[in-house]
Amino acid sequence: MRLLLISNSTMAGEPYLDYCKNDIAEFLGKERIEALFIPYAGVSMTYDEYEAKVKTRFNEVGHDVVSIHHFNDPIKAVQDAKAIVVGGGSTWHLLHEVRRHGLIEQIRTKVEDGTPYIGWSAGSNLTCPTIKTTNDMPIIDPKGFEALNLIPFQINPHYLDKTAQGHGGESRQQRIEEFLIVNQDITVAGLREGCMFIYENGKLTHKGERTCRIFKYGEEFYELSSGDDFNFLMK
Repeated sequence: MRLLLISNSTMAGEPYLDYCKNDIAEFLGKERIEALFIPYAGVSMTYDEYEAKVKTRFNEVGHDVVSIHHFNDPIKAVQDAKAIVVGGGSTWHLLHEVRRHGLIEQIRTKVEDGTPYIGWSAGSNLTCPTIKTTNDMPIIDPKGFEALNLIPFQINPHYLDKTAQGHGGESRQQRIEEFLIVNQDITVAGLREGCMFIYENGKLTHKGERTCRIFKYGEEFYELSSGDDFNFLMK
């Protein structure tokens, strides 16, 4: 498999997908690729609008996307894809639509056979065993939490250390600790903004200036930096 799993699409004050566009270009390679874009996480914009935003940035680095909503047969579109790109937004809506179109097994098989997969935020969540560590409000019933299960650990994108000043609710850390109480056999990686996981050649690496927080049931959380060994997460 080849996976590029990005925490967030946009850094504060920067254009959309700008900070990670060169990582996308390097991941896809020098030869121009027209990737299949899956915009189903987009709820507050049309799929045409979402496609246009992503296309602009991909074109800047020598690649292109075409959205799956233009195809009469989404399954065949996945089967024929040279690369698969899944954008962020509502993880719940994304999984609902992927499942509704019968694409879970199709995407999993395609990616396991070597087709490059790029996701950010919800698109990264989708590669996990489930979407149970998404930050999103459950705006729609996805008819089950099970996701692509391409990786054996859970990602929490946009991981934050602190809650907003004056906020009395649970922190992200507390929410993940609650998850681990009822899901004791799985590891959670808190992927901070500006960071990403890259999996290729059987090796998982982390890229980004911020550390990644690792959570396991019954253990104190700990931090790993880019350059540390992350391969244990794939075992």
